[in-house]
Amino acid sequence: MSEIKPSRNEDEYFARRDAELLNTTRAQQASLREQIERQKHIMKCPRCGGDLTKVTLHNVEVDICSEGHGTWLDAGEMELLMKFEEPGLLRRVFLDVVSGIRGKKESK
Repeated sequence: MSEIKPSRNEDEYFARRDAELLNTTRAQQASLREQIERQKHIMKCPRCGGDLTKVTLHNVEVDICSEGHGTWLDAGEMELLMKFEEPGLLRRVFLDVVSGIRGKKESK
């Protein structure tokens, strides 16, 4: 029996198709890696990587590092604190945060 050889056009078609499949697969894998990496950082302290704990202070949720490396406000939370008409509220919130952080450090 004689062997049928693929034509040059067939070779080009399959090479192009394989390259497209490979590029698609690489793009999907890169996207998946990026999603996994983003998930690792949810509720983690940007400074030390420790766990963040949500605490409600004066009706606003703030994120506090469990290792005592900071307090983090999400977008709009500072504005919420500043909207209160009560004098000195922002100062009291930060004093509460600082005393909470100090308390966690001392309890270790």
